Amino acid sequence: MSEEDSLRRWRTLVAIASVATYLLIVLGGVVRITGSGMGCGDDWPLCNGQLIPTMSLATFIEWSHRLVAAGIGVLVGAVTAWAWWPGRDSRWTPYRKITAVAAVLLVVQVLLGAVTVRLELPPASVMLHLGTALLLLAALLVGWARAGTSRRAPRRDVASTWTWVGAVSAFAVILAGGFVANLDAAAACTGFPLCSGQWWPAGGWRTHVHWGHRLLAYLFVAGVPLLALHVRSRRPDDAVPRRWTLAAAVVALVQLAVGAALVTGAFTTAVRALHVTLGTATFALLVVAGWTVSRYPASDAG
Repeated sequence: MSEEDSLRRWRTLVAIASVATYLLIVLGGVVRITGSGMGCGDDWPLCNGQLIPTMSLATFIEWSHRLVAAGIGVLVGAVTAWAWWPGRDSRWTPYRKITAVAAVLLVVQVLLGAVTVRLELPPASVMLHLGTALLLLAALLVGWARAGTSRRAPRRDVASTWTWVGAVSAFAVILAGGFVANLDAAAACTGFPLCSGQWWPAGGWRTHVHWGHRLLAYLFVAGVPLLALHVRSRRPDDAVPRRWTLAAAVVALVQLAVGAALVTGAFTTAVRALHVTLGTATFALLVVAGWTVSRYPASDAG
């Protein structure tokens, strides 16, 4: 097998690992939304002392989350082994670095999962668990994107900088939303776009946590379409980064609509899960956009 074929197959494996990690984050949101975090008790890695436990709904949700996490462990291990296989030439050096980062993040994620369960879901540990999962997803997506743009040269300009700022902002908004959920502040602000009819709500600390998340989200959702327009003007002959940033803008706007539905009364499990799903998707799209905007078109790379 040629190195080019090997890299293409590795990229496919990374894509599978990325999708699985995305699913893990969404399932983690479902665990939190349904209150299933202790569905396996405080046992780890077993579930209620068993490999395959007696199933209640909460147990099934938490056990499924752990099962997907185990699968990701296998996938990240395979991705790492493939990149570090003896005899690889120098073109694998950046992919080895990426897989090393992913492997470290996976170990941290597993340990945080165990600590979170043992300590019975303290908010700080839950948030670290979520943040590490997002960083693992980002590392895998960068590996996937890099393998698909290996013939492109680096390009650093205002458009690339602001696209990465958008990805970091998405990360911050998701973590802020996680704090809202884990601190039971989801119902502290009602109505849309104001908080209980006020721009500067006078409620307690939960109200301020919720309103802070909303303000971050408003700024983010306003900025992503502007970013897409900026990339479109700066990359008129390169459709790839324009498509990724446009997709991120569309998903961010849909996410805003779902958030509005939540705070105006559609506070159902399905809508809350959709909110998590779209938020994570926006982050993922901006990570890939950040990489592609930061590379010259293939025709210009030489």
